[in-house]
Amino acid sequence: MEFISVFDMLKIGVGPSSSHTLGPWRAAERFVQELTAQTLLEKTNKLEVLLYGSLALTGKGHGTDIAILMGLSGKDPVTVPVAEVKTLPEQILQRKTLHLAGTHPIHFDPEADIHFRGYEMLPFHANGMKLSAINARGETIHHSTYYSIGGGFVVKEGEEHVALGHDSPVPFVVGSGEDLLQWCKQTKRKISDIVYENEKTFLSKAEIDERLMHIWSVMLDAVYRGCHTEGILPGGLDVARRAFNMNQKLLADAEYASAQEWVQCIRFSRIGFSEVIKWIGCFAMAVNEENANFGRIVTAPTNGAAGVIPAVLMYYLSFAKPLAKNEDIVRFLLVAGQVGALFKQGSTISAAMGGCQAEIGVSSAMAAAALAECLGATPGQALMAAEIAMEHHLGLTCDPVGGLVQVPCIERNSMGAVKAIMAAKIALEGDPTKAKVTLDAVIKTMWETSQDMNHKYKETSLGGLAVNIAIALPEC
Repeated sequence: MEFISVFDMLKIGVGPSSSHTLGPWRAAERFVQELTAQTLLEKTNKLEVLLYGSLALTGKGHGTDIAILMGLSGKDPVTVPVAEVKTLPEQILQRKTLHLAGTHPIHFDPEADIHFRGYEMLPFHANGMKLSAINARGETIHHSTYYSIGGGFVVKEGEEHVALGHDSPVPFVVGSGEDLLQWCKQTKRKISDIVYENEKTFLSKAEIDERLMHIWSVMLDAVYRGCHTEGILPGGLDVARRAFNMNQKLLADAEYASAQEWVQCIRFSRIGFSEVIKWIGCFAMAVNEENANFGRIVTAPTNGAAGVIPAVLMYYLSFAKPLAKNEDIVRFLLVAGQVGALFKQGSTISAAMGGCQAEIGVSSAMAAAALAECLGATPGQALMAAEIAMEHHLGLTCDPVGGLVQVPCIERNSMGAVKAIMAAKIALEGDPTKAKVTLDAVIKTMWETSQDMNHKYKETSLGGLAVNIAIALPEC
């Protein structure tokens, strides 16, 4: 059985969508790598890009065309200066020239060479794309079909069977919640201990800790930037950013010069139930406002749901355990990543396949289990928390207004975070052996619900709020 790493579930990238932005970006990068490996880069004179299904229907709003331009230009979403995500595509559009792999200039007109075929669906997945390289004689010299299957994962046609994780054997093979629970019982260890041991197959403990703390630093930076940036989000809906004003009202005249000092101010501010709830909403919306603005965030497990885990972790560090150490943060992320992997293996984390239950629902389950363990839950209680969180997201549709990851997506992250905290609290008071619903049962149910759900509620902007709000869709 394939092993899906925590680092597969928590990826650093650029907004606004893991399946519609990060996935196509990675596919374009891979296409360029194929051209380079086959010594076809210099022979390429023209490119043609075809987008299908959900990828085309909401592609403009999700920045799919921008992502493809960035990937073809040889830019890495982890390291590229965020400002270039806006300036480089504008330059390509104006000059009608793209530097393939950053080195080989070709004529490329995004408006003519990227085709949105929203009412055509490729067989394997709703998010399909075809890329073709054409030489000076008009001959196609290379073409590939890719599928963006959620969370930034990409598979190529003909390789759909290839494992998305790692082939190397790990000490504890986990394919279900029951597997994970049995390993915990057998070894008398926490969930995070089991995940640690599996991850140490590939990295040392010090490397795991360092990488996870870097992931947390990116999450914290996104929360901080979102809370200190005001204005209107791009895309045409004229959605005003709200985290800025919420932060100002909650902290009043507090003074600080860094994210760390800001967190300290939050810890020592006037905190009642009302303030805690407002902060949770503020943390989550801050991240997803950054995501909507093509900012750098962590897919957790997707861009559209990127605010839930940071918000719940901020809640833990600010209010539940203000004296938490780096080890607590690492364990939180280890548990979250493992629960996400269970959903990836047993269901889907793609809204184009399963609706928003596959994004906000999964992220809420991940955060609930992580918080529960960090608050002292047994492994059974932690998995119970994940089950409760997902159980109350079942059937949640994905209906982005205008094809943008803004309405209702930004607020949904706040709701997912609050549900995760409530699920953890309920589980801590419960007995998992008496639970009527298991995590495995809810994962199975989520997949069956995904299959039954009408396609118009799967990130197409053809149903739900997307058609009942008087906003014109972006032209594709």
